[in-house]
Amino acid sequence: MAGETGSISMAWEADQWVLAAAGRWDLAAVAMLEPRLRTADPGRSGANVCLDLSDLSALDTAGSLLIDRLIRRLRDQGHNVAVVGARPDLCHLLKEVQRAARLDCAQPPPHKPALDLVQRTGKATIGALQSGAELLSFLGLVTVTLLRLLRRPGRIRLTSFAFHLEQVGLNALPIVGLLSFLIGVVLAYQGADQLRRFGAEIYVVNLLGIGVLREIGILMTSIIVAGRSGSAFTAQIGTMKVNQEVDAMRVLGLDPVEMLVLPRMLALMVALPLLGFYAGIVALFGGAVMAYFYLDITFGQFLRQMQLAVPVEHLFVGLSKAPVFAMVISLVGCYEGLRVSGSAESVGLLTTRSVVVSIFLVIVIDAFFSVLFSYLGV
Repeated sequence: MAGETGSISMAWEADQWVLAAAGRWDLAAVAMLEPRLRTADPGRSGANVCLDLSDLSALDTAGSLLIDRLIRRLRDQGHNVAVVGARPDLCHLLKEVQRAARLDCAQPPPHKPALDLVQRTGKATIGALQSGAELLSFLGLVTVTLLRLLRRPGRIRLTSFAFHLEQVGLNALPIVGLLSFLIGVVLAYQGADQLRRFGAEIYVVNLLGIGVLREIGILMTSIIVAGRSGSAFTAQIGTMKVNQEVDAMRVLGLDPVEMLVLPRMLALMVALPLLGFYAGIVALFGGAVMAYFYLDITFGQFLRQMQLAVPVEHLFVGLSKAPVFAMVISLVGCYEGLRVSGSAESVGLLTTRSVVVSIFLVIVIDAFFSVLFSYLGV
């Protein structure tokens, strides 16, 4: 052994070329050893090379990488290289460095756009199915918690319910009213522009009344609430997850579903039908204003035609969908909030996902209701 300084000796013994490493092969010795190892050559093609590491006193990552490069260079030249004598700890380090070097040198697989598209589509489909199953499981958990709460009504958090009712209902009146008014104006204008070609301007009231009360009013209200309140549910609960407040609730023996989810869901199920009714009235008022200035239809004529052509059943059909939309929006918002992993980035991503999923499910369920009501003749 040549002291503690890293060294290498090369000699022919019998029919093999022996490289004997000794001392400390660390970062300080690499600069001295690398030039010599770069030119090391047994001088015969297909020679048997024995790399003896029994006299190594220390080895670090830089030394292991130097040995790995030597082994690969000799093998690429056609020599048979055998490594002997390494202590178990040094052998483990050398194997880890060799594995990392192989990963770095590995060629990436060829890019196949069609295969990548199929792979991404499959992953997205499996992810959507898993998310749907988890959401259904969460719905079951909320239902069981609600039934348990109904057996003990004294546990219902009325203060939290009233607070969220104000947040999702009363505070949403300005934005819902403004957008509903504008939607009524747009629908009346577009309908009148087509109907006046046939001299049937008065039927814009029929179009507006049925469309707003039966479909557009509650659908647009649900989309607005999903973007406003559903995202707020996710952000609020997600922030509590980041601050470990949800974990603190569980430690104290409190049920997060009972404390956080049910007050929000019940408040939205009460508020959304009221918001839908309010949105329908405001949209009809916007359409009446548009009809008055654009078609010279007075408010009295508008109301009489509304009474004749639009039965009140259309209003009830529209409002009957509101509790279902409210349940879906609140469930998705709270579910995504409880899935936050503990970072601010996760809060933002899941809030966006909550809005997208809520709006998607609301539109899908509305289409289902439309087909169902048409089949039932409602």
